[in-house]
Order: sequence, then structure tokens, then C-alpha cells
Amino acid sequence: MTIQSLPSTFADRHIGARRQADIDTMLKNIGYDSVDGLVDTAVPASIRQENPLLLTAALSEVEVLAELRRLAAKNKTAVQMIGQGYYDTVTPPVIRRNVLEAPAWYTAYTPYQPEISQGRLEALLNFQTMVQDLTALPVANASLLDEATAVAEAVLLMRRANKKNDGKTVLDADCLPQTIAIVQGRAEALGFEIEIADLSQGLPDGDINGVVLQQPGVSGRVWDQSGVIAAAKERGALVTVAADLLALTLITPPGEQGADIAVGTAQRFGVPLFFGGPHAAYMAVRTGMERTLPGRIVGVSKDNAGASAYRLALQTREQHIRREKATSNICTAQALLAIVSSFYAVYHGPDGLKAIAETVHNNARVLATALRAAGRELVSDSFFDTLTVRVPGKATKVITAAEARGINLRLIDADTVGVSIDETTTAATLSAVAVAFGAGPVGDAAGFELPEAVLRTSDYLQHPVFNTHRSETQLLRYIRKLSDRDLALDRTMIPLGSCTMKLNATTEMEAISWPEFASIHPFAPDSQTAGWRELIDGLEADLAEITGYDQVSIQPNAGSQGELAGLLAIRGYHLSRGDDQRNVCLIPASAHGTNAASAVLAGMKVVVVATAADGTIDHADLYAKIEQHRDVLSCIMITYPSTHGVYDADVREVCDAIHAAGGQVYVDGANLNALVGLAQPGKFGGDVSHLNLHKTFCIPHGGGGPGVGPVAAKAHLAPFMPGDANKAAHEAGHGVAISASRFGSAGVLPISWAYVKLMGGAGLTEATKSALLAANYVASRLNEFFPVLYTGESGLVAHECILDLRELTARTGVTAEDVAKRLMDFGFHAPTLAFPVAGTLMVEPTESEDLAEIDRFIDAMITIHAEIEQVASGDFTVENSPLRNAPHTAAAVVSSSWDRSYPREQAAFPVPSLRQDKYFPPVGRIDGAAGDRNLVCSCPPLEDFEN
Repeated sequence: MTIQSLPSTFADRHIGARRQADIDTMLKNIGYDSVDGLVDTAVPASIRQENPLLLTAALSEVEVLAELRRLAAKNKTAVQMIGQGYYDTVTPPVIRRNVLEAPAWYTAYTPYQPEISQGRLEALLNFQTMVQDLTALPVANASLLDEATAVAEAVLLMRRANKKNDGKTVLDADCLPQTIAIVQGRAEALGFEIEIADLSQGLPDGDINGVVLQQPGVSGRVWDQSGVIAAAKERGALVTVAADLLALTLITPPGEQGADIAVGTAQRFGVPLFFGGPHAAYMAVRTGMERTLPGRIVGVSKDNAGASAYRLALQTREQHIRREKATSNICTAQALLAIVSSFYAVYHGPDGLKAIAETVHNNARVLATALRAAGRELVSDSFFDTLTVRVPGKATKVITAAEARGINLRLIDADTVGVSIDETTTAATLSAVAVAFGAGPVGDAAGFELPEAVLRTSDYLQHPVFNTHRSETQLLRYIRKLSDRDLALDRTMIPLGSCTMKLNATTEMEAISWPEFASIHPFAPDSQTAGWRELIDGLEADLAEITGYDQVSIQPNAGSQGELAGLLAIRGYHLSRGDDQRNVCLIPASAHGTNAASAVLAGMKVVVVATAADGTIDHADLYAKIEQHRDVLSCIMITYPSTHGVYDADVREVCDAIHAAGGQVYVDGANLNALVGLAQPGKFGGDVSHLNLHKTFCIPHGGGGPGVGPVAAKAHLAPFMPGDANKAAHEAGHGVAISASRFGSAGVLPISWAYVKLMGGAGLTEATKSALLAANYVASRLNEFFPVLYTGESGLVAHECILDLRELTARTGVTAEDVAKRLMDFGFHAPTLAFPVAGTLMVEPTESEDLAEIDRFIDAMITIHAEIEQVASGDFTVENSPLRNAPHTAAAVVSSSWDRSYPREQAAFPVPSLRQDKYFPPVGRIDGAAGDRNLVCSCPPLEDFEN
């Protein structure tokens, strides 16, 4: 049987190689007569699922959009004044259409190849500069996942950085409730003490490692925190302030008050509510802490012509190198949302942001004046945008009255209501809220000015980028200029092994910015979110069917967070059985580095299992480690297919051995693109897995996020799946919260929901088969030029293959990095470089690429091999080769001082097709080492780019 031709289905547009002639060409090259024959040989019979996926039949694009409209209509939009860290905002249409909804931005990969990522790197550097300026701290990262988990990262950073003091961490009682819940969960797993205290009354007794303040507090209160910060410093503690970026245009920033770290969210800078995410969190630190800062940092270096160029600084310092010694398991970010926020700051500039903040604050004062006049008691007279109002015994009545007027307020308790103002708040809304409280319509503000002690006096956002693009024409061209400097999936195949850069179909993306999905507050009443919850329940059920597990939670908002959730579920299971001693996690040496870092965060001890010469787990070492740690074994983490791109035939044997020793099996779902419809990890031995919706299920990578990493588990682990951080105490039968909001990055879930509905079970299975076909075709055609390092027992690979360049490097000096850079001259993003094996390239063509594009990549690789042979034969030295000098900019090629040993034509047009469609990288090869030695992590002056 061959892959069916279904020209009228969405699968026909998702899967690239659909013509039978193309399929036959690929099969012939591999040496098989049918795709099913190839699959039956490649995938071990011992793991194959017996029955097809029980999913609804594939829907058409029209039908899916109609169904999404039905679900959207079940959500009720309202004026969102709940606050608690989430605010309505206006996404400027020029940014919504040309960034958030533009494939040049949302299909880009993490900028690990900086020469072809200069646009998104500049936008992220703008984000860092914005954060640094507003917080008055000198170094910021390029975003984190959400505010609550960013605070948790800050707490861990303080514990690492404060060598003098192993005391408790103190959180102000006015911190966001979800933040407190997340930090408590992390602290419990790692075994350190958390104390909640009203820090406006001073510090508690005892040794203190770190302090966390909120400014403004969840109650809305703004106060001068410099005194308590100084007192904490005197006692040897470090200090983190979770701060509202918009408020910081008016109030004294954390850096000027003496804080070591500032964290928060950039959500209200133009990013929709999205029912809780994705939103870009931020972190900024004082000088001296930058080299332990979690997440990514964009820095400035030089290219080989001496021009300033952007790159990720310190980009591999954590998981891939430090592994179980890593200081964080963060391996992703919220790049797309950080970019939206940075363009929002560019769009408004410092004056515009301050004007928005002043309007918000004045509207809060107007409402406060009306409420005070009506005899309502305010918890604090000093606030920025949020009022906490005491209405003894009448809170529910006020909430109901406001909801009847289309407004959501925050129910704090039976006697207290919260109201948060944002940039969308109108005078009519203020009057409606006042009436709901039993007050009259609002008038002018009287009093409630911010105290002079907290007023900001310093400048911010003075760099020209925030003061130039005032007209929409200017901003539109700036956005286009930056996107033109990048290579994203809308231009070219991105053949990254392990990262699955596949089609992000427009139909899948369509619904995410509909107001009925995008404008819903994560803490809105259930009566307003029926459509969202139906969509989420359906997606979780479909993912459970696909993976063979009993339950799925979509809460984790990145793969690393899904790992942590799965490991915490295992930990909770052992603790519930009295097996407190089971804390050893076995991890193969080839595993992704986040595995080890996540295990450490879950309170486990990592024991590494050796890899055999053929890339499989070393059985002798595995069984020795099992026996050595039998009584304390918690689990093993395995990736399947393996990180080497192979279906190991022994996976059931490994799972059985772990279970026999009392352990659990965590199956990393990073490579699920090779399993869907063919095998289910929940059926071949897994107890828990995380999945990557931003890989297998079509959520786009967005230049390094958003991601969603759902956790799927067997029934015995269900009681330990993620709980709700917004509840004062977690519901019985649920584990610790992983993300700030109950459904994590819900805003992008319609993408995966649509993908599953468009493909149906048969289409998803065909996609997996097509991915296997494409990968084995690449491996077969390139093996004689770049030997495929690992194959299964049948000589086949799974969905990706590792090309081994080590012999070529030893013979010629040409490195895998040289090949990666040279591919840019062909208009390709490089495969995964040096992971999981140094000196190699890992290629994953995915099911979405057609034969012509795959052949274009193969032709480029063969041409590059010929250039390597030119080095071997002495036509030119490796130092003066097109490989070592790659990539070639237009400026370099047209330079009058061309003195290289190869012609300009070979540099710029190594294959004839490039003469008409040519992408020129904006910069030459970047000096990464120089950038790491001399960290520059904010916008450089414009004169640096004049030449």
C-alpha cells in the first residue's frame, strides 16, 4: 500500500510529497516498493499500535473554521477589570497584522544561527533595552515564560547567587496569588523554606536568603520599598521586585530602589489576554549576575568584516553543557510575544507610554473619588491602576451587578472587590463600575496622587529606535526591514533535527486573534468561557488518544515545563506510597540537556546512563545502574525515538526493567512526530510524557516561543497532574501548579486543535509515514557524502538523521559549523549543529516539505561536499575557502577588493537557481567568542552600524 492521494483534503496541503511519482522516486532511492513496507521495517513491531486512532473524521478548512466560530460564540466577551497580573490592551493593528499574524515572524526558529536572524535579534534586543530602561537595571534577558514562573526563576537565582546565606525566601503577602503558589511548589520540591509576610511592616525574624516584593501589589498598593530593600541587604539577603512595566513609567524603578533583580510580564504592552497566555515575562539583574541569568540574552558582537552584529550571548552555557549542574531548565522563551511588546514600545515611544500610564492612573483616581464620595472604603489610597474596595457582605452583589453591565471585577472574598483599570477603560465603563458599587456616575479626580517619594525622575527609552518610528509608514517599513533580514519557514525549508519545523497552516492560525478567544481573562467566570473549555477538553482528549495515556494537562507552557510537570507527578506518586527515598532519575548520556535540569528542579538526583557505540542505551551500564540504585530509583527519562533519530528495538525491555525495580518511565515526547498513528508511548511502557505542540502539532516556533508542552500520564499519576495556581489551596487530587494560569498558553491551542481536526486520525498517520519517508530519502541520498551516524537494526532512520562530518573535518579542517554557515549562501537554515553529537548535523525534513525542496537541500549539501573536496585537493586552503568565509554578504561580493581564492560567482551563486531568487545574509560570520567576552546586551548607538 502507498500513501493515499487525497487531493480534496487538508492533508494533501499539509503533506509535501503527495504526488505518486514523487513518492515512487523517494521509495526507489531508499530501496522499497511501498511506504507501508518502509514503515513496517523501520518501526519495531513490538511497539506498533494495533488499532487506528479513534479521532473524528477529518474536517475541511471551511468546516474547521465554522466549528471554531461555534466555540468562539460560546465564550462571552466582557470589559476585563479583574487584573491580578492580566490586563486588556490595544494591539496596534500594524503590529497585529504584520508581526503577530505574519509568517515571516511566527515561523522563524530560535536565532541560534545569528547571521540569518538579525531582524528578530534586533527586535529582541529592543525588548531587552526596554526592560533595562524601565527597571533601571543594566542587563535583561530576551523573555521568560510567564510572571509567576519568572519569579520562581528569580528565587532560584537568588539562592544560587547568595553564597553567604542559606536562609529562607520571604515573599510579600501582596504578591500575586498565582506567583506565591508557583514559588511554593518549586520550593517544596527543592526543600527550602518559604515565608509569606506583610513586608510593609518590616522583615520577619530569622536568616533570609532572598526577598520578593510586588510593585504595585496585587491589592494595587504602591509604596516606597527602598527602606525594606535596604534592611534586607543589611541582613545579607538579595531582593527581587516583581514590577509592572507600565507603572514604571511613573514610579521609581526597582534598580533605583536598590533591588538586585526585577521580574514581571510585558503582557500589557500590546499582547492580548489570550485566556492566560502566551505572554512574555521579563527578568533584569544588576551587574555581576548576568552570567547566571536564566533564559536567553541577545548581545552585540562583530562579523568578519568588523561590522556590528547581533547574536545570542552565552547561548549554550546551560542545558547542553552543564546538564544536571544547570542553573535553570529554561530552554525556550516567549520570543514572538516579546517582539510584539518591543514593537509596542517602539510604536508609542517614551512619551506615548507615559501618556497611557497617566491616563490609566487618572482613571483609577476618578473611580476612587466616586467610590470614596459614596462612602466606600479603599484598602489603599496610594495606587497606580488597581483599587481594592471593602464592601462588607456585599462583594458578590457588586460582582453580579458589574457583570450584568458587561464588566468583570475581581472577587477577593465576601467583603472585598478588586477593580483594575487599563488603557481600554472608558469614562462610561468607570461610571458603570461606580454604579455597580452603589455610587453615582464618576466626575473628576480629587486627590489620590502618587506620593512624591515613589515618583520616577529618571529618563527611559532615549535610544533613537524608540523615538523615530512615529508614523505608521515608518513603523511598517521598520517591521518589514527587520523581517527581510531573517530566514524563516515562509522562505525556505528549516531542516532542524529534533525541532520539527513543519507547516503552520494559515487556517490553523486564523482564530487566535479573534476577540472571542483573545480577549478572555484567564480568571473570567466559567459562565463566560464555555467555548474555551470545550476546545481544551477536546484537545486534551485527542492528545490522550494519540499518545495512549489516560489523562492530559495542557497547562505547561513550554517543553521544559512539561518535563518538570511529569517528573513532579512521578515524585508525588512515590511520596503518596511512602517511598520518600526514591529520588534517583536515570538519564541517557544522549538526552536533551533540559531532561537533567528538570530532574534537578524536581528534587531528584541525576545518574547518567552510558550510550553504546550504535547510539542505543548501553544495556550493561543500564542494568548495573538499576541494580545499584534499585531501592532509591524514581524513574528513567528516555526520548523515543532516541535523540539519535532511531527507533531503538529494546524500548519495551528498558521500560520493563525500570518497572521491575519500582521505578517509573518518563518518555520525552520531543520526537513524537515519528510516532503519531504508529505507536503510543502510553502503551509501550511510558507512565508519563510531555509533548511539544510547537513541534508535532503545528504551533509555530515564533523565533523561540511560544511553546506548549502538555503532560500526558497514566491513570495512577492523574492525582499528581498540574493544579490551579489561582486557587488558595490546590484542589484535592491534583499536584502542584506549573504555570501561572490554569490552562497555560491557551491562546495558541486553537492551532493544534485545528491541526488535529483538519487531519483526522488517518491524516495524522499519513503525516508520520511521510516524515519517515522524507528522512530516509535524505539519509539515503546523502550517506555517500556525509555518512549517516546511526540507523536502526534495519539500516533505516526514524524522522531525522545525523550526518557525520568528523572524518571530513579530520581530513580537511572543514567543520560542521562551516557547512552550517555555507548553507546560508544557498538560502537555507542549517540543520541542528553539534547536537546530540559534536561534529555532526542532524537533519529533519518533516512531512511538510515537497520533493523539490528536499532535493534543493540535498543538491546544496552535495555542492558543499564538492567544495570540501576542493579544500582536500588544494584548490584553496580551508582558511580561504568559501566554507570558512561563509556566509557571503552582498557587500562582500561586490567589494572592489575581492582577493579570495575562489570566484565571486561561487561565493554568491553556488547553484544556478540562486541567480534569480537569492537571499543575502545581512552580516558575515559573527565572532561569538568576542561577544561572550564583552557582553553588550542593549541597543548600541546607531553610529556602530554606519559602516
